[in-house]
Amino acid sequence: MTVRTKPALWWRLAIVLSAGLGLVLSNSSLVYFTLESNVIVLGYFIGAVYWMVKRNTVDAPAPRLRGAATLYIVITGLVSHILLQHGENPLPGLMSGPERLQHWSSFFLHYVTPVLVVGDWLFLKPRNASRWKDLPLWLSFPLGYALVTEARAILFPSFPLKYPYFFLDPNPEGYGWVAGQIAQLTVEFVVLGAVVIGLDRLGTKLVGGRRRAAGAETAAADASAAGTAAGG
Repeated sequence: MTVRTKPALWWRLAIVLSAGLGLVLSNSSLVYFTLESNVIVLGYFIGAVYWMVKRNTVDAPAPRLRGAATLYIVITGLVSHILLQHGENPLPGLMSGPERLQHWSSFFLHYVTPVLVVGDWLFLKPRNASRWKDLPLWLSFPLGYALVTEARAILFPSFPLKYPYFFLDPNPEGYGWVAGQIAQLTVEFVVLGAVVIGLDRLGTKLVGGRRRAAGAETAAADASAAGTAAGG
């Protein structure tokens, strides 16, 4: 049986399709963390699909990079839904209005892709690939993004869209307030990173539990068949 018949390949192709559609439909700038994280996800899963087909395996490559991509897209989804959209239902804007395509882009980038990637991380192989020591490395990108944004705004005052997100803009409250926002987000991102690693462990237990249950059912069926044959 080839990998082309495996759900893992088609799930990862769905991730590629979702991230790709979201990026193609978007009219936003690449200075947004949303677009950058989706580009990382798109690039990683295109590479993963190629690897899977070439090696005929359901295991994704570079598991540490996979963990980083998972963390970044989870950050994208949660920050957008909680901080930027204030928990607003994203579905009504998909059906009508002049900005319908942008609503669809946002829906793919902030909701569909994160859910698919979390499902991939939770249920698909490889399992137990993440390590606690990976967490500081994973966090270097979102923290670097914030620092680059602030440095770019200082060095290039005429740069368009200097502050893509309100919590990076020092104009209302000053740089002390921005530093506080970054510190708070850093703590939250550490917690999210720990959750991502925890989901890796949970996925191992879920898959292992299903395999043990299937093995027990098979053993019981074999024992029943053996008993029937002996009685006959």
